[in-house]
Formats: sequence, structure tokens, C-alpha cells
Amino acid sequence: MTNPAIEAEGLRKSFGDRTVLDGVDLAVPEGTVFALLGPNGAGKTTVVKILSTLISADGGHARVAGHDIATSPGGVRAAIGVTGQFSAVDGLITGEENMLLMADLHHLSRSEGRRVTAGLLERLDLVEAARKPASTYSGGMKRRLDIAMTLVGGPRIIFLDEPTTGLDPRSRHTMWQIIRELVADGVTVLLTTQYLEEADQLADRIAVLDGGGIAAHGTAGELKRLVPGGHVRLRFTDPEAYRSAATALGDATADDDALALRIPSDGSQRDLRTVLDRLDAAGVEAGELTVHTPDLDDVFFALTATGVPAQRNQTKETAR
Repeated sequence: MTNPAIEAEGLRKSFGDRTVLDGVDLAVPEGTVFALLGPNGAGKTTVVKILSTLISADGGHARVAGHDIATSPGGVRAAIGVTGQFSAVDGLITGEENMLLMADLHHLSRSEGRRVTAGLLERLDLVEAARKPASTYSGGMKRRLDIAMTLVGGPRIIFLDEPTTGLDPRSRHTMWQIIRELVADGVTVLLTTQYLEEADQLADRIAVLDGGGIAAHGTAGELKRLVPGGHVRLRFTDPEAYRSAATALGDATADDDALALRIPSDGSQRDLRTVLDRLDAAGVEAGELTVHTPDLDDVFFALTATGVPAQRNQTKETAR
């Protein structure tokens, strides 16, 4: 495992008598996308605000880019970029002026600020709109400008808090491509999202936040295997082959009308090979074979439902 760009242990935060975070552990390797999933109110934005030093934790500790968030907040801020849920774009000025303002805030010289601004506007396909008021931009354009402003300081770690909420599918896919390009350049991204497809598409690792803690974590494939319901479906055109397969696969659920068998499976290569070996031993060949695995929607609903604490106890080790 590469060095963690972000590591946290036991983060706790309450607002009044409401506990939002109750012992959150995270470890995000450099140059990866880490997605934090959770229902509304689960504490995703609170995690981002604590790690980016916008608010303080009530307990636990964390390091971002090697800097302790409590004792070296300035070091953290110098290393990160943050794009929040809501646009930070000033609609009264142009996109270019928004960028130059951000360059001033980063204490770039005038020439350097203009060079960085021009490069980012081109990279995020905003050159044509650069001198138009940002209030005239579409939602997708505003989000791209948000990202461009975040990149002015050259951060190696970026927090993206639900960056595609409200975007149309085309704009969402454009944003995904931008995120992939950033990671290809070595940037680390911590992404919060409610779009499960987004986490599936982008994240190297995913953590599900619920009830104040991490309910489960792992790759998308690992999380999907936590949820029962995966199976292999075999369909036959020959009734004799169907009956022979049903005998060979004693644990299969039979559908006589469709000449189909359903065998419980976790979708792994080893599991699939076992099924095929049993068919070969019986001298039977299926006309059609399909593998069905739970998707992240199934994972999300299973892990954020009543009874999750028991699952959390099984997956408590640091999210790596």
C-alpha cells in the first residue's frame, strides 16, 4: 500500500445532543479515489469539513498530507483543494475573473495567475465562456469552474463534496472524466456522493457511512459480495440436458418452464469454475450462462438499514 494521503482514527463530532460521527476511521492511499457513501444526514459533509479544517472534531485525530489537522491546520490547507456541495462561483463576475481572484488569494504573481488561469480554463473547456458572467453558466459549467478554481493552487489532495448533484447525465460524465484525469496526474480525491453508479465508476475504495460510523468498506466488488442474492443462471434448450444439470447441481433452484437453473454464487472466478466443472463432469453444456451479482444499490440499502451496527462490528478495522 502506498503512503496514506489522508488518515483518520476515531473521529467524533456532535451538534448539540445529536451525535453525527461516533468513531470514524479512514485511510486513503495517495493517487486514488476514495468514495464516502451514506444517506442524507449520515455525516459525509461533516467528515469533509473536519478533514479540511473548516470545523474541529470533538475527538479522534487525523492527518492530511502528513499534517495533523489540529496542530498544523495551515499545512493541511496549503496541500488541499475543496469543492463543496454548493457552488462557490461569484455570478456577478466572469469565469476568468473568478479564476484570477482565486489566483490572488493564493498569492500568485499577476503573470503566474494569468498563466495558471488560462491553462485551467482550457483544460476544463471554459475558454469560450471565460469572459461571460458566471451567472449565465449552466450547472455543469459552474461545476467545472468550481473545479478549476479549486485547482489554482495545485493541490495534491482534493475533497469533492457531492460534486455532481443536480447535473444532467452528460455533465455528470464530463465531471467523471475530469476526476479520472486528476487522479491520473497523481492527485488524491476524497469524494462524497449519493450516486452509487458514481462510486462504482470512479472509486478505488468505498466506505459506507451510517449511524455515526463506517458500516463497511472495501472495493466495489468486495462490498457487493457482502450482500446475499448473487447467483449464476443457466438456461438450456434441451430438456434432457436441463434434467441432467439439475441432478448434477443439487443446490440449484429449478424453473421447469424456462428450462433454467439458478445456483447461489458470489460471482467470483473460483465459484464460477466450480459450477462449470460440475457441468463438465456430468457431460452437460448450458445454452446460456449469466452471472448476477448485487449492485451498490443493494449494498447501500442493506448496510444503511436497521441492524447495521452488527455489520459494523465485523468491519471495524481501518478502511484501507
